[in-house]
Amino acid sequence: MKKNVTGRQLARVSAIDHQETIWSEVFPGNRHTVKCLPDALNGVQSSLELYEKQRRRTVWRMDGGGGSDANFRLLLQQGYQLHAKGLSSSRAAALAKKVLRWDAYADIWLGEVEPTFDLGRPVRVFVQRRRKKEQFLHNYFVSTLKLPSKMHFLAYYNDRGGAETEQFREDKSGLAMAVRRKRSLAGQKGYILLTDLAHNLLADFKLHALEGSRFEGYGIKRIVRDLLCMPGLLVFDGQELVRIELLSQKQNAPDLLICLERYYSMRFS
Repeated sequence: MKKNVTGRQLARVSAIDHQETIWSEVFPGNRHTVKCLPDALNGVQSSLELYEKQRRRTVWRMDGGGGSDANFRLLLQQGYQLHAKGLSSSRAAALAKKVLRWDAYADIWLGEVEPTFDLGRPVRVFVQRRRKKEQFLHNYFVSTLKLPSKMHFLAYYNDRGGAETEQFREDKSGLAMAVRRKRSLAGQKGYILLTDLAHNLLADFKLHALEGSRFEGYGIKRIVRDLLCMPGLLVFDGQELVRIELLSQKQNAPDLLICLERYYSMRFS
């Protein structure tokens, strides 16, 4: 949910399926991630206006940066589901001593224990063990979900990385977010909001224009570089777009033209 932006933190909540950014905010660099979650919760709730029944079907998947008991209780009190890593390494070590059975998955071991803390709702607690430099390191995870096995739990937790991999990296390379800096906090916030707007417009374009085409697998960088930089003309009759002309020498022009016509008819007709 975060990355460093020239001495500041960028907190972001994303919808992985549609690759849209729901909420972003820039904080001073000395503000720990664990203190950003209440703002993220308010931002998401304001954007999506989720009712109680919808919140019961909404899962917050978070890494350890936001995994305090206070944040867990806040989410659970609002009726959300939770699938997250805990913040406390000392608690993880204490929980590891209570594990009766460790199951191996690749280079780690997982065990389930009864929770030793109260979050106000029933939760499942898993402990992860891994070896590093001849010693064991432990993390713990909290989940309200009913999953058939520890392997399913682990896979579902690891899937949260899609937002960072697919969106943060694409915004860095495709929208040049990593190289553009503003001196003031307000200026950086404004730039991040403009980046979010561009990101979401491209996500909408990819979903509704490129789906089913040979460009369907393109990320933001390839869409900007290989498709949207193509020379062309928009021909209007008054206020109405009547024709799209692309440079025919470009190899992607014929297929992109079909995608643009479909997108226009879907979104603007």
